[in-house]
Amino acid sequence: MNRKTVLLLPLLLNFAFCGCAKTLQQPKKTADTLLNKDGYDLNEQELTSNGYRKTFEEDFSGDLSKWNIWNSGAYNNELQLYRPENLSVKEGVLIITAKKEQSSGPRLPENNNEKLFDYTSGRLESKFTLSASAGTPEVRVSARMIIPQGSGLWPAFWTYGEDWPTNGEIDIIEGIGDPHQYITNYFYGKNAGTAQTVNASSVNRVTTSKNLSGAYHVYEVIWTKDKLTFLLDGNIVANKTSDNEGGKYIPSFFGKLQHITLNLAIGGDIFEQLDPSTIQTGSLYVDWVKVFAK
Repeated sequence: MNRKTVLLLPLLLNFAFCGCAKTLQQPKKTADTLLNKDGYDLNEQELTSNGYRKTFEEDFSGDLSKWNIWNSGAYNNELQLYRPENLSVKEGVLIITAKKEQSSGPRLPENNNEKLFDYTSGRLESKFTLSASAGTPEVRVSARMIIPQGSGLWPAFWTYGEDWPTNGEIDIIEGIGDPHQYITNYFYGKNAGTAQTVNASSVNRVTTSKNLSGAYHVYEVIWTKDKLTFLLDGNIVANKTSDNEGGKYIPSFFGKLQHITLNLAIGGDIFEQLDPSTIQTGSLYVDWVKVFAK
């Protein structure tokens, strides 16, 4: 069962964005202006010259047949019902829209008991799987996106495997409603449902002067046997290596298969003392998703 049981344990929440103290306003941009593709883009020719080959691409020019789409509630005390109706493709862009509206649906993917939700949103996971392995010892996972800003919005681009977290999880970006900050992280555990990466040393909080909600930016991770390198617009923003406490479990999921996941959650464990009255809605825009390997 594809799932993510917990993202950030309470130990990590003391630095998460708190929507109760400040309400951020969405940029005054229409959907049409967000589709104009302004912003940073990847130089594939440069990657090819450095020995990478492309192994997966989704440019959202057609349907979503490469993806499994959620139709249920989720974990982490999130507030939304994930529905296919909250996913749309327009002019080569995937749009995941979070809405304030009541809707009933399955409580969890494995629990068909109906629950009434106050919000709806979207989540999809690739049918394609990837892995840094002996055959492809360096894998680069990339997406070009505009993340929403606003209290309680939790956009995410990440990878994870079955029987979480035994096959690992890599959080390339977890937005926290702030247009200048996001979180990177990873998880691993020997037993399903229990993470051994339970302290703040696996987490990096990225702060940038760039407005991540104002134009497209490229978020990436380079996954090797002993290291996770996180990049924003081609620049390294965080490193986790196996020779220190924060990265010691990275070799444990080398060679294990993971799916790519895109979603926009509302509320949840990443926020500390979130005031429900401050929650805003918005959309995550995804221009493309690509995977390269050496």
